[in-house]
Amino acid sequence: MPDTPNRCGTIAIVGRPNVGKSTLLNRIVGQKISITSRKPQTTWQQILGLTTTGSSQMIFVDTPGWQQRPGRQINRMMNREIHAALSNVDVVLMLGEARGWHADDDKVVTLFSDLTCPKVLALNKHDLVQRKSDLLPVLADVQARHEFDDIVPTNARTGDNVDVLLGILAEKLPVAEHRFPADQVTNVSERFLVGELLREKLIRGLGEELPYSVSVVITDFREKPTGVEIDAEIWVEREGQKGIVIGAKGERLKAIATAARKDIENLLQRSVYLQTWVKTKRKWSDDINALRELDLGE
Repeated sequence: MPDTPNRCGTIAIVGRPNVGKSTLLNRIVGQKISITSRKPQTTWQQILGLTTTGSSQMIFVDTPGWQQRPGRQINRMMNREIHAALSNVDVVLMLGEARGWHADDDKVVTLFSDLTCPKVLALNKHDLVQRKSDLLPVLADVQARHEFDDIVPTNARTGDNVDVLLGILAEKLPVAEHRFPADQVTNVSERFLVGELLREKLIRGLGEELPYSVSVVITDFREKPTGVEIDAEIWVEREGQKGIVIGAKGERLKAIATAARKDIENLLQRSVYLQTWVKTKRKWSDDINALRELDLGE
C-alpha cells in the first residue's frame, strides 16, 4: 500500500471583526498566539498558526477584520494585511455566525470571490442557536448568496466540530512537503507574543474609555537565571489619556500588568518581572513612522 503523500498549504482565516477568528486559531494550535477581546480591531496584523497532523501541515493566517472605514493609517494597514494574506493562499476559510448572515459578511466575500482556490465557511458560535432546525434557514440563505465548497457549523470557544473542520481543510491542501517542524505552532517571537498579551489586557481593562488609542512596545527582554525581566512602553495618543491607563494611585495599570504577567508566565513557563511605562506618542495610529516602530507599517 503506497504511503499517504504529505500535504502542506496556507489557509487564510477571514471574516468581519469580532466573529471569532483569533479564538479559532488559538483553539487549533492549542496555545494563545493571537489575542482576543469582545471589541473589534483586536488583531492588527497577520499571525501564522501552524498545526501538523499526520501527513498534513496547515499554515493558518489570522487576518485583521476588514475595516469598512479605513480613515487612519492603522486601518488602511489592516486592510493591506488582508489583501496580502489572500494574494498567495491555498484555501480560504471564512468565519461567519450561525445566528445569521450579515451585510458585512457579503463585503468580506467580495475580497476572495475571484480566487480559484477552495473556499470553506465555518459558521461559528452555533451553540447560540437554540435548535438545530433554526440553522437550516441560515444555511439556505448562505448557499443562495455564495458558493462555498463546504459549510461547517463550529464553536471555536469549546472546540465543537473543529476536528471536522480541520479534516475538511486538510483534504483541500496541495501535495507538498512540510515547511515547518511538526512541533512549531507559530512564526512569531516570544517577544512579540509578550507585547500582544499586554495589549490584550489593556483592551480588556480599559473598557470603552480608550478603545484603540493604546499600543505596546517591548523595549527590553532580559533572560536571567531567576526568570525573565521585561520592560514595556504603553503608548497613548494624548497626554490626558495617561491618567486613564494608570488609574487612581496607579491601581488600574497595576491590575492590568498583573493580569498580563500571569499570562506571560504561562506562555514562557518561567517567572516574569514586568515593568511598564505609559508614554504619549501623539497620533501614533495615523503615523506611518510610528507604525513601522511597532512593526506594523509597510
